[in-house]
Amino acid sequence: MKNLVESMDWSKIHASDRFTPVTPLLAVCSLLYSAGVRLYHLAWRFRTRQALPGFTVSVGNLTVGGTGKTPATCLLAKWARDEGFEVAVLSRGYGGSHENNVLEVSDGDGIRAGPDEAGDEPYLMARRLKGVPVIVSRNRYDAGMLAHEKYGTNCFILDDGFQHIALERDLDLVLMDAARPLGNGFLLPRGPLREPEGYLKRAHAFVLTRCSGEGGAAEAEAMLGREFPGKPVFRSDHVPGKIIFPNRDNDEEPGFLQGKRVAAFAGIARPEVFQETLEGLGAEVVYFKGFKDHHFFTNSELKDLVTRKESSKADCLLTTEKDWVLSDRDAFFGLVKARMEVGKGNR
Repeated sequence: MKNLVESMDWSKIHASDRFTPVTPLLAVCSLLYSAGVRLYHLAWRFRTRQALPGFTVSVGNLTVGGTGKTPATCLLAKWARDEGFEVAVLSRGYGGSHENNVLEVSDGDGIRAGPDEAGDEPYLMARRLKGVPVIVSRNRYDAGMLAHEKYGTNCFILDDGFQHIALERDLDLVLMDAARPLGNGFLLPRGPLREPEGYLKRAHAFVLTRCSGEGGAAEAEAMLGREFPGKPVFRSDHVPGKIIFPNRDNDEEPGFLQGKRVAAFAGIARPEVFQETLEGLGAEVVYFKGFKDHHFFTNSELKDLVTRKESSKADCLLTTEKDWVLSDRDAFFGLVKARMEVGKGNR
């Protein structure tokens, strides 16, 4: 059963409502999941939620992965920092191996835990956010109190916090992919929904992401306006910032890829989006491989990717920043250096 689950392409299943041989099993599992979610919320009607000593913002979504919570969290944290708030990011640390109740990934000045221990997304945020502590814990209240007591934090940002209803918040932002805000409309595992659509009533505002794609934004905005009148809906887009070659001193502008032959790989919720981004920048993607979200790359996989880059005569091998932090960079540079000693070894 475990092998079957791991082999399934969940992104495609969650995007389609087509009937397949496994649909009945997934439908039954979704019903059980739905019952569990409703009982969980019912139980919290009779429990007191904890509140942190400061303004608390949640950046979350209703679906699993792929809406851009990490860059949105970083953007909000930088804004709060620049406005003079003592801000900290509180994350659950999905995929991390840490066993402590609270783990400081960053104190704002230096990184204290790697991606294997903290999880890829908290580690990525720690790398990006100077002057902003990033703290991981399943109990966000404990993480927030540590930040308050140690750093004087008065602005708490909950990364992926919409379902963390144990903690009070002053602002609940829900991100939704403009092209398919609810996926196929079903709950896990048949669909991508973590909670029934009606639970979006808890949100204070919606942020539609990837609005520059092929339509969808207007329809999604209209749907939210009908179902949740009076709640603000904002539009946003993911825009490439720069091309970073770690073995070079200077970064390149996105236009650098115009006309380049590119080999690429990605282990994000929707790897095909990265390929589409590269093609949108004018690159000729001659080889592309997608991996599952939060994938930790082995040395053999990196070796194969370098080989594929060379055999396809690509000018460069590209991946996302998130995937880069999940790679053994010393091993990767060793592979590239070995290739450069016997050939041209581009980038």
